[in-house]
Amino acid sequence: MSTAVRWGLLATGGIARSFARDLIDAGHVVTAVGSRAPGAATAFAAEFGIPNPHGSYEQLVADPEVDAVYVATPHPMHLDGALLAIAAGKHVLVEKPFTLNAAQARRIADAAHDAGVIVMEAMWTRYLPHMVRLRELLAAGAIGDVRTVIADHTQALPTDPAHRLQNPELGGGALLDLGIYPVSFAVDVLGLPTAVMAHATMTPTGVDRQTAIVLEHDGGRQAVLHCALDTAGSNRAVVLGTEGAIELDRVWYTPTTLTRYDRDWQVVEQVTPAVSGRGMQYQAAELERRIGGASPSALPIDESVAIMGVLDAVRDRIGLRYPGEEPSGPSVS
Repeated sequence: MSTAVRWGLLATGGIARSFARDLIDAGHVVTAVGSRAPGAATAFAAEFGIPNPHGSYEQLVADPEVDAVYVATPHPMHLDGALLAIAAGKHVLVEKPFTLNAAQARRIADAAHDAGVIVMEAMWTRYLPHMVRLRELLAAGAIGDVRTVIADHTQALPTDPAHRLQNPELGGGALLDLGIYPVSFAVDVLGLPTAVMAHATMTPTGVDRQTAIVLEHDGGRQAVLHCALDTAGSNRAVVLGTEGAIELDRVWYTPTTLTRYDRDWQVVEQVTPAVSGRGMQYQAAELERRIGGASPSALPIDESVAIMGVLDAVRDRIGLRYPGEEPSGPSVS
């Protein structure tokens, strides 16, 4: 595009604050913010110097000074927010997990296609510099044939039964909030799985407290993944190959150190890219490139839909279903 993409933020929670801060510090243009909570958009706009606060999501997406909308609501509301923005002709970046399930994800992807706008999942980790380097090394065969991915995402989060993470009505549980990261990472490295195995321990409210996942991929390759919402762990990841390994230091899904080892586990390369802020500006830059005509790089929309299908399969294995959720159709075996 010949002019800068102008961003509007749909919702004003913590993730919207991180996004706004990183975008503004990196020189991106944020022109509007919308909230359904009285005064929230005005206060948010004042904090970040955003010129156009709106008291509803409808007003936000109708703003002619907005080109792209970042949907930052809790994930059960992603479908409605994304469809609202698409219907208004806006490009959309939807916070991860993309939706509650693959059926919702496909609805968004199809709506964007029909409207001629770009939609993308805000899996910000994929665009961080150490992840770009990881894909370069794998493409070059730097560790031989890749055989295994091991990754976890565990945090000590609120255990109050009233908190959204504990509430099935709000898509609670470890899998969608935390497990999306290692699942997406495994798909990034190994492609979509051919089989899914999973086991979970549930909370008294009926969502998963911790979930262990094994994914089978073409050629007998495997991903061993874990997520938990009440125990803080190392949050490291490693990719094992026949000629070496690549390890991502804690916290692997944020800006961190990448270390490449040879088959004797001697260090061959170690990089810690300099990243300002949390690093959410890279996904915004990707959407802007897409708007400008560039092809998808790290995460095409069809892959986001397929990843939701993998999460559907995991939920099927562990018996996690959300109230009022529409059927998602067939998923991975």
